Amino acid sequence: MIRKSIILSAVLAASFLSSCKDDNATEDPIETEEITFTKEGEATLIKASSGDTIQQIDIEIADNSYERETGLMYRESMEDDQGMLFIYDNEAPRAFYMKNTYIALDIIYFASDSTAVSFQKNAQPQDETSLPSEAPAQFILEINAGLSDDWNIEVGDKIDFQRVD
Repeated sequence: MIRKSIILSAVLAASFLSSCKDDNATEDPIETEEITFTKEGEATLIKASSGDTIQQIDIEIADNSYERETGLMYRESMEDDQGMLFIYDNEAPRAFYMKNTYIALDIIYFASDSTAVSFQKNAQPQDETSLPSEAPAQFILEINAGLSDDWNIEVGDKIDFQRVD
């Protein structure tokens, strides 16, 4: 009985050792397809003081749990006339972070009435620090870092958006 246990242990050890990874072996990189922008809507940013259009951009829309959790992760770039709009069912305090996000972003939080309530500017790639809204938000727009200053978007300005086919 002891002899069978020893033989079984030796066979298991040999199979384990033969399945171990050779640290000196080279691995072929896994080819993945680049995630590209898909226009799902258009958003217009509107100056509260005058009603003038600040900027119009094409948007991807994240309106379900998976899309909101994934967001712009794994993207290598985004054009300045593009953004991602996160849509929630209700207004509540929100916080984002930049895990697996490779591009710096400005994050603009909008209340349920589409009024900008706060910003997180120049959010850094791969940073997992929480980036909360300063007031409850229902809509969140992510654009390339620096654009909210370039476009002079301020708290109180509005967003209007619609889906496209």
